[in-house]
Amino acid sequence: MWYVIIYEVALLGLGFHLLHGFFQRSQDTGCISSQICEAGKNCGVDIHHHHYCRFYGHACLHLLNQRIMILDAKIPEGNLADKWDNYKAHAKLVNPANRKKLDIIVVGTGLAGASCAASLAEQGYNVKTFCFQDSPRRAHSVAAQGGVNAAKNYKNDGDSVYRMFYDTIKGGDFRSREANVYRLAECSAALIDLAVAQGVPFAREYGGYLNNRSFGGVQVSRTFYARGQTGQQLLLGAYQAMMRQESLGRVKSYSRHEMLELVVADGKAVGIITRDLVTGEIERHAANAVVLATGGYGKIYYLSTLAMGCNSSAIWRAHKKGAHMAGVSWIQFHPTCLPQSGEHQSKLTLMSESLRNDGRIWVPGKAGDDRQPVDIPEEERDYYLERRYPAFGNLSPRDISSRAAKERIDAGYGIGPMKNAVYLDFSKAIKEQGKEKIKEKYGNLFTMYQKINGVSAYEQPMLISPAAHFTMGGLWVDYQLMTTIPGLFALGEANFSDHGANRLGANSLLQACVDGYFIAPYTIPNYLADELKLKKTDIDHPAFEEAEATVRKQLQDFLQHKGTLSADHFHKTLGKLLYDKCGLSRSRESLTEAIATIKQLKASFSKDLKITGDNKNNSELEKAGRIADYLELGELMCYDALAREESCGAHFREEYQTPEGEAIRNDEEFCFVSAWEWKGSNNDPEMHKEPLVFENVQLTVRSYK
Repeated sequence: MWYVIIYEVALLGLGFHLLHGFFQRSQDTGCISSQICEAGKNCGVDIHHHHYCRFYGHACLHLLNQRIMILDAKIPEGNLADKWDNYKAHAKLVNPANRKKLDIIVVGTGLAGASCAASLAEQGYNVKTFCFQDSPRRAHSVAAQGGVNAAKNYKNDGDSVYRMFYDTIKGGDFRSREANVYRLAECSAALIDLAVAQGVPFAREYGGYLNNRSFGGVQVSRTFYARGQTGQQLLLGAYQAMMRQESLGRVKSYSRHEMLELVVADGKAVGIITRDLVTGEIERHAANAVVLATGGYGKIYYLSTLAMGCNSSAIWRAHKKGAHMAGVSWIQFHPTCLPQSGEHQSKLTLMSESLRNDGRIWVPGKAGDDRQPVDIPEEERDYYLERRYPAFGNLSPRDISSRAAKERIDAGYGIGPMKNAVYLDFSKAIKEQGKEKIKEKYGNLFTMYQKINGVSAYEQPMLISPAAHFTMGGLWVDYQLMTTIPGLFALGEANFSDHGANRLGANSLLQACVDGYFIAPYTIPNYLADELKLKKTDIDHPAFEEAEATVRKQLQDFLQHKGTLSADHFHKTLGKLLYDKCGLSRSRESLTEAIATIKQLKASFSKDLKITGDNKNNSELEKAGRIADYLELGELMCYDALAREESCGAHFREEYQTPEGEAIRNDEEFCFVSAWEWKGSNNDPEMHKEPLVFENVQLTVRSYK
């Protein structure tokens, strides 16, 4: 089992005064003192794993006979640097002759999905891949611009695996697992070697060595890049590896197919129900294991950097079948995006964080200053990141940079037609390095900016603004990337595992590739080794019939709605509500209002939705299902943000800040991962906790000053 159910035992050895005192002191905490840990031992709870000693101690303090679920991350024993090697050394294997007997479904063919499919097919497994795009090459990984991190220390500037691990833990505001983050840093160097072998055209110095640049939240240069197209180039490498396996008959690709239901039988994931988006046909697919690599849910805000098709439906349908969702309200707003220009827009445009290496961010020193930027003298400009965070300046982490921009905009210092932007200025860099050098570094980004805005960023500062971009939350997974449903794995942005409450730039491509190329090829066979002894569930099983019936009923219900409002109407309304109430900042009042309003939106959606067309090639029908999932997910986001009464990373509760506007984290009560269980459409979700235990870093106030 992937979680441990502990029923309380009578505390005969402890007096009521001790129980009461401990309870008052540690109510609902994740980080528990060693004194309480001893209390747990005295309670008679058998502690098999030191990672959970603290939490077991706390469990003993709850009321007698209360049912407590403790999520077991299954972290290997040993020193931090040895855990992944220990896991690999003891993982179960499948004989090469037996691999061809096992089937694996991979949903999503971006970097995480394509790399996973290629790697498992290379081992000899039968793999089916599914994507709703017309080609795997159109997965949203293609949109990542700036780079991918790796601890290779090519610049000889003090980088190391441990430093990258610490930067990532700190960048996530100490809300991620040590073991997972260290493994991410540990595998990073091998990824660069693999990508180079695939032919990924990373930027190089004059002598031929791979070049590096720096990203936010670090003080070394560890980001490898291919101009502003790093995601596209890495995806082409993974795609060609996957298509090689398709040509060998080990991968079967299903494009223009959307997963609409996870099939669970005997407590395990055994397949999926899909819909052919061209014909409307409903299909059943069975497998010994299912992998979800479908990306994040930032498009829930409607205006975001994500493509219009990006959605949460695969992970949300899995959630409703029993997979817990973790860190749901941890949403990253990217600080360097093009600002909204009107109500006509359906998405926002990302400008790479790499621009902050040479660009300086500022606003006029006087609120409401309408002068052209070239007419504002240097002494009348406020370089607010350099002023507030001198140690990191314009390369401060994304959550901090985005909140600082919002603070200036809200205070009346915003610029542009809608007064919703700040300047990103390259005049100093051009003066010092020359236009050609800047063009060499960022030429395609400057060209893109000019095509969109009609302005040359070589001559005038760019206008930028924060926008919803990345979701640190996702399906809860253990160290093996398995969800709370055995046989269901989640990779890349679809899971919550590596970034804590805030992701550092250039770690997204890294996680997707590491999960697919280096982790899943060990952990999935470890699960499949035991499946060989069991008969595979076929598509005639009652679980498939039930799942298909659920899908057909929902689609039919959508088509029978006789309302007057489109799915886009509900998406826009929800997106604006979440941005205002559960966006860059949130409060108890705003979150409570948002939950009540979302309940009303859900009720309106069920009776006022209008779907045109039939059940075949119908984009409106596709959107209806995705928006229905977004409405439920948006409600859970607000519950999660409401329950976490602290400010950490991208989760900024207005009630918990210093007089200077910095976040106040509460390690005494909230040093845990919130993992939510679906309890039904008309019931509130139930929160479970995975305690975070830090044995290799010291919890400190996160400062970039």
